[in-house]
Amino acid sequence: MTTCIPAGSGNLHFGVAPCKGQGCGRMSWVSGVTFKRYIRKELSWSCRVSRFSEIQRWKFSLSPFNEYWKPLGTVTSSCLRDGSTKYFDFAVIGSGVAGLRYALEVAKHGSVAVITKAEPHECNTNYAQGGVSAVLCPSDSVESHMHDTIVAGAYLCDEETVRVVCTEGADRVRELIAMDASFDHGEDGNLHLAREGGHSHHRIVHAADMTGREIERALLKAVVNDSNIFMFQHHFAIDLLTCQDGSDTVCLGVDTLNTETLEVIRFISKVILLASGGAGHIYGSTTNPLVTTGDGMAMAHRALAVMSNMEFVQFHPTALADEGLPIKPMKSRENAFLITEAVRGDGGILYNLGMERFMPLYDERAELAPRDVVARSIDDQLKKRNEKYVLLDISHNPTDKILSHFPNIAAECLRYGVDLTHQPIPVVPAAHYMCGGVRAGLQGETNVRGLYVAGEVACTGLHGANRLASNSLLEALVFARRAVQPSIDHMKSSRHDLSASNWWARPVAPLSLGSDVMDKILIMTRKVRKELQSIMWEYVGIVRSTTRLEFAEQKIDELEANWEDYLFKRGWVPTMVGLESCEMRNIFCCAKLVVSSALARHESRGLHYTVDFPHLVESKRLPTIIWPCSSVKSSWSSRQLHKPALIAKQ
Repeated sequence: MTTCIPAGSGNLHFGVAPCKGQGCGRMSWVSGVTFKRYIRKELSWSCRVSRFSEIQRWKFSLSPFNEYWKPLGTVTSSCLRDGSTKYFDFAVIGSGVAGLRYALEVAKHGSVAVITKAEPHECNTNYAQGGVSAVLCPSDSVESHMHDTIVAGAYLCDEETVRVVCTEGADRVRELIAMDASFDHGEDGNLHLAREGGHSHHRIVHAADMTGREIERALLKAVVNDSNIFMFQHHFAIDLLTCQDGSDTVCLGVDTLNTETLEVIRFISKVILLASGGAGHIYGSTTNPLVTTGDGMAMAHRALAVMSNMEFVQFHPTALADEGLPIKPMKSRENAFLITEAVRGDGGILYNLGMERFMPLYDERAELAPRDVVARSIDDQLKKRNEKYVLLDISHNPTDKILSHFPNIAAECLRYGVDLTHQPIPVVPAAHYMCGGVRAGLQGETNVRGLYVAGEVACTGLHGANRLASNSLLEALVFARRAVQPSIDHMKSSRHDLSASNWWARPVAPLSLGSDVMDKILIMTRKVRKELQSIMWEYVGIVRSTTRLEFAEQKIDELEANWEDYLFKRGWVPTMVGLESCEMRNIFCCAKLVVSSALARHESRGLHYTVDFPHLVESKRLPTIIWPCSSVKSSWSSRQLHKPALIAKQ
């Protein structure tokens, strides 16, 4: 028996639930999204949403990632295409650690398309500084790593998921090493294991302060050497192609926009892995690269995938504060520069501008408290003292230790006049990581048949209400690997219907509107994007309130309606697609999910802190479930460009 979403009903029925639809206890409808807090006995996360099935200096290459790009190779019977339509056994949306690691495994069994929005290396993985947490030290244990994860997650984590990830982490790290990923080693020849906030042991495998870049390098090198993997860069995923098979929703592919040629390319695939990353750019200040606009989360939501825990947005406590730099950047950054958690793990101390150490006032763990605690403490200091940033000081450590551990950070700071071996670093919180996302089972499966998820786009239950430092790359590696076998099984039991490409109307680029109209639409879209980011930062940030959330909800709805009205009055039609317009569509979708989820949680837990419900409430220690629904009044951002196809019964 598989999980199913009855077409158009908006109610998700779980095979293990004791009742159906409106009879399933209390639920509330918020902005076209249905929420349900599950009692764990009714549906534990393990039931899932479906039942299918001193340090040696790190040496790195500065050669461009483009050397790993590979054009489409020879056509095979399992990789058919007619120009605007391509057929693959597996399609992977995203080229970060989760997508590439999965692609390398499933490529042993079929053809793989890796669809990436920009250059293959432009992803959150490449910006990850800290490392991969794994139990590799004899004095450490799986139980200890589990405990740290669950405490950091404010006891909202799913214990079975946590155990699986913490148990399998060491093997996933060893696989990376076997694939030529180079991590730092100590003088004894063993891996150097760092410690970060929230961890009770040294367990962070790292490559100086550029771990993500090194992992991405190793994976891309392996991908380019695999003749069964085809990389489609500059292909923006628009919408998943879904159909209704009775009461089941089935994913059969994805429409993409080649952002260089403006051609719409349709991928028909037996299996889709969504590994598209997070949604940091729903906020004005984020450590995420410019491509992270919530595309995967929004596409999955529109395709009737179950979403969960979208209220838990992690703000990294320490991003470089440009206002505090002696030499100001020439232009605004597209994304904030991250100062890794490992700086505090290595003894970094936080001070306000009066050079008063403040973290011991908030938590006995001081600078080693989890990220949600440190971010709120910094936020409180800034508001109380009316200051723009705080200071992070590591200068008391030996110079050679600082430079060997943090060469990338040292170089970036020095570029703007800060010598971190002698001066404190100006820092401020920035949006960093989405703990919520597409609800996934232990094998990355979703309630949409044929659709799997891994990485930040997924909500597996590992992070709970707050992610433990360096657990993100770990989760991506573990779930990418766990999704492989069920994907292979699904692929082998499926076949390509060559007529499937014609089941959905094709999106079109808005070339017919002319350059003058398009210029005006782009200007308006960029203005709206900044306005929405400002609303989210001001009203849906580190500290929240019901009044402010309701105001944000109202303003976002108005902003979205006005923007869509502006487009449609100038000839835009719902099937038209452009990069920035579709990104804006996804940003609206994700922002509304965050706000609605935040309003639905009447307690403060982990990353969600609200002054109206400032305490933990044990009875509310439940994940927020966002049901797929078909609202009578839906916006462009909340519905697919096409209607789901119907499979006729034979």
